[in-house]
Amino acid sequence: MLIPRGPPQAACAGQRLRASEMPAKRKNAAMHANYSDLLLCLYRKSHELPVAHFQDEALNLLKPVLPFDSAMWGCATLTAGGIDIHAIHLHRQPVEMLQAYEEVKHLDTAAQAVGMRPSETLAFDAQSWFGGREQGALRDYGRRFEQSHFFISGLVNPETRFTRWLTLFRARTDAHCTEAERQRLAALLPHLQQALELNRLTHLKDIAPLKGSDALGSALADARGMIHHMDAVFEHALRNEWNGWQGPRLPAAVLAAAQRGEQRVVGRTLAITQFAQHGFLWLRARPRCAADALTPREDIVARLTAMGLTHKQIAARLDRSPATVRNQIRSIYEKLDVTNVAQLVEALRQAA
Repeated sequence: MLIPRGPPQAACAGQRLRASEMPAKRKNAAMHANYSDLLLCLYRKSHELPVAHFQDEALNLLKPVLPFDSAMWGCATLTAGGIDIHAIHLHRQPVEMLQAYEEVKHLDTAAQAVGMRPSETLAFDAQSWFGGREQGALRDYGRRFEQSHFFISGLVNPETRFTRWLTLFRARTDAHCTEAERQRLAALLPHLQQALELNRLTHLKDIAPLKGSDALGSALADARGMIHHMDAVFEHALRNEWNGWQGPRLPAAVLAAAQRGEQRVVGRTLAITQFAQHGFLWLRARPRCAADALTPREDIVARLTAMGLTHKQIAARLDRSPATVRNQIRSIYEKLDVTNVAQLVEALRQAA
């Protein structure tokens, strides 16, 4: 993909003149128009698009204002031993790029510069930065994945050392990064990140809807347990359940359950349901109820009973003896303090 010359047409605007055809004042006006179009479209699409599609679309919107060929957009924790990646989105780059990088990252002097100035927006020329005799493998890597020039911009929380960053790559050797472009990316990154957070919040409401007036809120975390979004009700519920918990990561019991593939965590006062999608954990909490005391085997029997199946039908479906299922149903009714199927259905609904 060739890098456009001059500002192309904006994604949500009409056709614009090429920069080379405009006087300086009109050129600046066109750039401001493109910039405004980008922000308007960015925030609109943050509400319209699902998480799986938003980041690629946001990057496509960026190209008319700041041309590039490929990108990676992610989050990580900065540690003494380097960057610990939590999640990463690749745009027009194969997964093999990350695997190949592991073999040459010790040669990457640009990464070292970013580590010293993680909150700044930096621009690099691969030939200049990786011109050392010992960096031949890194230059080969750059040619293989078409990374002749690139920008890196990040936002860092100084207390947690958690960073959200964006890297933009240019393939053409003559498509040098300019100072004006570097400043433009520095100004745009907070908007891109804010739009991404709004997009995830919108999706969170869809995938983990709150049910009932006693719901205890919702949250979004990455696979390492770092919380990206959490409403005040959810935070209060966690602090009440795990005395002394301060964040910014999920309580250890919740993260451990997620890593085991469990979709529900039951505590003293609450139950948390968690869904793994798009590399993130989408969580919602509610008060603990009587049905949370059921064992997994009892829960299956209870839900089949609520569907209207007899104990003999359930026994046949689960390959158990009718007597065993009949005893389980009796135990379930006692645990839930119910006497009929209608009451059972209501008790199970509270644990939904």
